[in-house]
Amino acid sequence: MTSLRKEYPYILANEAVYANSDLVVKDKYTGETATRVALADSNVIEVGIQAAVDSMEPLAEMATFERQAVLEHCVNRFKELFEELAFALCVEAGKPIKDAEGEVERLIDTFKVAAEETTRFNGELQALDISPRAVGYRGMWKRVPIGPCSFISPFNFPLNLAAHKIAPAIAVGCPFVMKPASRTPLGAIIMGEVLGETNLPKGAFSILPCSRDGADLFTVDERLKLLSFTGSPAVGWDLKARCGKKKVVLELGGNAAAIIDEDADIDYTVDRLIFGAFYQSGQSCIGVQRILAHDRIYDSLKSKLVEKASSLIAGDPKNEKTFVGPMIAESEACRLSSWINEALDAGGKLLCGGKRDGALLEATILEDVPKSASVCTEEAFGPVAVLQKFSTWEQAIEMVNDSKFGLQAGVVTRDIYKIQLAWDKLDVGGVVVGDVPSYRVDNMPYGGVKDSGLGREGIRFAMEDMSEIRNLVIRTLPLA
Repeated sequence: MTSLRKEYPYILANEAVYANSDLVVKDKYTGETATRVALADSNVIEVGIQAAVDSMEPLAEMATFERQAVLEHCVNRFKELFEELAFALCVEAGKPIKDAEGEVERLIDTFKVAAEETTRFNGELQALDISPRAVGYRGMWKRVPIGPCSFISPFNFPLNLAAHKIAPAIAVGCPFVMKPASRTPLGAIIMGEVLGETNLPKGAFSILPCSRDGADLFTVDERLKLLSFTGSPAVGWDLKARCGKKKVVLELGGNAAAIIDEDADIDYTVDRLIFGAFYQSGQSCIGVQRILAHDRIYDSLKSKLVEKASSLIAGDPKNEKTFVGPMIAESEACRLSSWINEALDAGGKLLCGGKRDGALLEATILEDVPKSASVCTEEAFGPVAVLQKFSTWEQAIEMVNDSKFGLQAGVVTRDIYKIQLAWDKLDVGGVVVGDVPSYRVDNMPYGGVKDSGLGREGIRFAMEDMSEIRNLVIRTLPLA
């Protein structure tokens, strides 16, 4: 049976360093110590940043096929390490094993796409003779690496969301330092060990778990030219305010809505809503939090949704039958439980779930919740969904937009004109038709508006953020 090592290193300038065992990683289901990880201090982070700076030129000079080979090596090694990566996720994140295996598959997909995009990242020839004064001039532009990058990744997708920063950086040729989430550092560390098997220039990458106090350099150091952060809105916007002149990409939270029209297939829709609201214990920034159902199908949808949610197995994530595992910490489960109680005190109705046992919270569905309640206005980030009625399509769109967030929305309808209106009017980064907002493919442009963030992930789009356009103008001179 797969097991964790007793200790894991941090990765400093491409090398695994067993400096200490100061970071304790808990099994999120049992609460017991699962393993220990080396913890970097500010001196180590300084070394990592300077190493990234020193490696910038040799990394940029690597041939495209060489960077592509690095990414292809990672794809092959991740396949070999599939079970270890999935088990590590299951333990450190409390992610049900099937969800963990799915995330490893997405990790592989992400690096595979990055390997392909490495050779497609080109510039453009541009005609400049738009007026008589520009006759004889032509232009062309290319993209060059922006420079050393800083990455901060979250706890909920420790593999895939780290991959969405690491893989495009390698494809472009940007050295980086990464701070993985302290609660879930193992996946990123294993990725770093695999990268250490390649011929990337010394110092091209460092993966350094550290305390929040020690992480300040990831934000304020001017040698770093881009910060890519995935996490909570409060932290993300604070980091942006302190970043100075560097470019910032923020992938933040949401309270995603799914609009279910009167022509929806109820059984199919219920299956997808259950997935969207409760996979990996609802700890997804595009998890279904608000379910807007047409009043003609509301009762039927509610009945089947509650029946199915009530049957979900919550418990040990290592059990393949478990659908809802523990939240990342008991404190988070307590926070969300208090929001549920707040909604009930304000007149909301509990349709199923609501019980908490430590970090485990049952799949919970509410209705008749005032729109001012925290479970509606804030990001729940747990296994809770709120049912709401609408009577017209325009009303449903207004209800979705009545939010400080705008990441993705789901639209289940067969009416092409309603689809077009949703695409035009929904103030979100992405509209998913025929499915829940929780759907993401790793090559698509992914990101939000309003409090949900800035910029877009998805390999090609992240590569654009991690590069600068460098223009070249050539004037045709007379032949000598």
